[in-house]
Amino acid sequence: MYPFPKFKVAAIQASPVFLNKEATLKKSCSLIDEASKNGAELIVFPEAYIPTYPYWLPEGPGLLGEWAYSWRDLLVNSVEIPGPDVAILCEAARKANAYIVMGVNERDIRSQGTIYNTMLFIGRTGHLLGAHRKLVPTLHERMYWGQGDGSGLNVYETDFGGLSGLICAENLMTLSKYALFAQGEQIHCMTFPGWGGTRLPNEKGEPNGSIIDVIAPSLAREGQVWVVVSCGYLTESDVPDDFPHKGTIDFGLFGGSGIVSPRGNYIAGPIYGKEAIVYGDIDIGDIALAKCAVDSIGHYARWDVSNINLNKTQYLPFSDALSTKNLSDNVPDLKSLQAVLKELDDNVEDGTSPGILLAIEKLRQNIGFLKE
Repeated sequence: MYPFPKFKVAAIQASPVFLNKEATLKKSCSLIDEASKNGAELIVFPEAYIPTYPYWLPEGPGLLGEWAYSWRDLLVNSVEIPGPDVAILCEAARKANAYIVMGVNERDIRSQGTIYNTMLFIGRTGHLLGAHRKLVPTLHERMYWGQGDGSGLNVYETDFGGLSGLICAENLMTLSKYALFAQGEQIHCMTFPGWGGTRLPNEKGEPNGSIIDVIAPSLAREGQVWVVVSCGYLTESDVPDDFPHKGTIDFGLFGGSGIVSPRGNYIAGPIYGKEAIVYGDIDIGDIALAKCAVDSIGHYARWDVSNINLNKTQYLPFSDALSTKNLSDNVPDLKSLQAVLKELDDNVEDGTSPGILLAIEKLRQNIGFLKE
């Protein structure tokens, strides 16, 4: 019997309903339904898809001008985790019987005044596996988003392998990539806004390939992983004429979605210049073929020469008892915690609150820290 899973994935390349969370959620659910009916078991959406990537640039006096109102509109249409918007996506995943990776603008529940660029991972049974906040916003993104932390650099076990991903330029962060490879990642989700500024000019100044077309095959070869690339798409007609910063948006050639094998070749895409769902058939056995010569976290690694320090501490505005006292004074016996975790896992059912599921995942991570 062939021991490696085979399954179909879908990379969504679609425009959001610009700055409209409810309508974009509805479109997302429709796209999930369409992809699942075409056999996709993993469906990946672009960076910051809900309610949109902030394609517009600050103008004039910046914080003192109209730009601040556009930022507030983005905040108001952002997603809280956990919350009712996440519950809608979880239900769509359950109905589709598919894993979902969704790019959202996340509103900080505590401060209500910070937005994060966040990648959600949702299981096929409709539970939230976890979330990753972009570690470092790039260029003008720093006007919109706060910084994430290492607590979201996780690999999630699925019935076809280890699933994770990074957002846009994070896919150039060598140590962050290796942190995922070293945790057993097999399917890497790579999301981008897909905006025309990513095109590389040739010697004549004409578009000639894409940065994405370089990053995706390189990462696949580097980690011997499958890569699913999902890129945004936007046209002038998608942005209302009364949006005051429409004139600052570069409506160049959007897209770049595709599927890349562990040996660095595209098996589907890349597709530019239109909305599309890019499908690809993944064979996990191809990872073994790529690792035969070079296994970057195994026989071709030298941890005694170089290794990384992965800090998974959640970045919070306060310190709790666990961070200020000796762990032995505050933490129950490890076996007791493991028993509690097993009892919780055994009682997880369809429809369980995303908040409870996220708490279970945090308990699992903390138990992992104690083991270390």
